[in-house]
Amino acid sequence: MAKIVIGIFSAYIGSMNADFAIKLAEAAVNKEHEVFLWLSGNGVTLVRKNQKEFKDYSYLEKKVEELIEKGVKIAACEACSEARGIHKEDLIDGVEFYSMDWFMAKVAEADRVLMIGES
Repeated sequence: MAKIVIGIFSAYIGSMNADFAIKLAEAAVNKEHEVFLWLSGNGVTLVRKNQKEFKDYSYLEKKVEELIEKGVKIAACEACSEARGIHKEDLIDGVEFYSMDWFMAKVAEADRVLMIGES
């Protein structure tokens, strides 16, 4: 199967980009593709644990946890996260911090790369 890298750059709230990326990752892993999600810029807000669920906002924490259980590798840019006050202990279990080097290595290995959102 293919190696797919999906980069998310949009903020979690105020855009449907994260919702789309999570659905895409779920569809790909269900078809047995190897999936890597890279979160950068405001996209790092997606993997902060203990976010409050509101009726009128996306709530993806459980979906992220399910993707991790299915084998999706999820990484947040360490510098982008720290700049936004998100530290290692704030991440959903199973999410890792990496540098841009990790992301570029995954892109080089990938069969397909999709970048979602503004940088």
